[in-house]
Amino acid sequence: PMTAVLPSALLGSYGSAFGRQPEMLDFFARLFGPYPFAGYTVVVTADQLEIPLEAQGMSTFGSNFLTADWDNVRLVAHELSHQWFGNAVTLASWRDIWLHEGFACYCEWLWSEESGGRSADEQARAHWKKLSAKPQDLMLGDPGPDLMFDDRVYKRGALLLHALRLTVGDATFFEMLRTWIDANRYGSVTSAMFESHAAESAGQPLDALFDAWLRKRSLPPLPEASATSG
Repeated sequence: PMTAVLPSALLGSYGSAFGRQPEMLDFFARLFGPYPFAGYTVVVTADQLEIPLEAQGMSTFGSNFLTADWDNVRLVAHELSHQWFGNAVTLASWRDIWLHEGFACYCEWLWSEESGGRSADEQARAHWKKLSAKPQDLMLGDPGPDLMFDDRVYKRGALLLHALRLTVGDATFFEMLRTWIDANRYGSVTSAMFESHAAESAGQPLDALFDAWLRKRSLPPLPEASATSG
């Protein structure tokens, strides 16, 4: 069951941000496999919060997130997707935080396209441009404690996934994510495990792609969109 807990004064605003959350859940379940827990609860506080916070089977939002603005709706998708990428499949080391946050950020872009907004490719190219203007001093595969939750980790991790998708094609990419969840459900994972899984799923070496995105600080170019094959 999907439930919401919030002050009665906020009931009328709940649908603005969360009205399509059941569709999000169905969409992510189609992409990644069945929802991994018995239920999902959203708690909305009367207080305003700087950021939402998810835990296994639950997310907490401040009342300030109850609007239909994309910057709020994307976070509804982001926190929900963590039930697959973060709670069902959990990193073994904090250095691999991109396995949570990069995937959840990419789920925002997937939902954007699914819900009639910008395509995932448009989102990726817009964020690549923004990221290219920022300092190139972060290594995604080991950002360190000070930069672990830097927004560049989120966006570069999502861009890695889009680059991977463009490299291997849609059918292989989404099957790769489904089998990643299925093979590791309720277990702990590492970047090395994902790299191995991706190469095996794609039937081709992907070392150069992962080296560029995970182990180099400079921002690699995205492949051309025409490289995607269904």
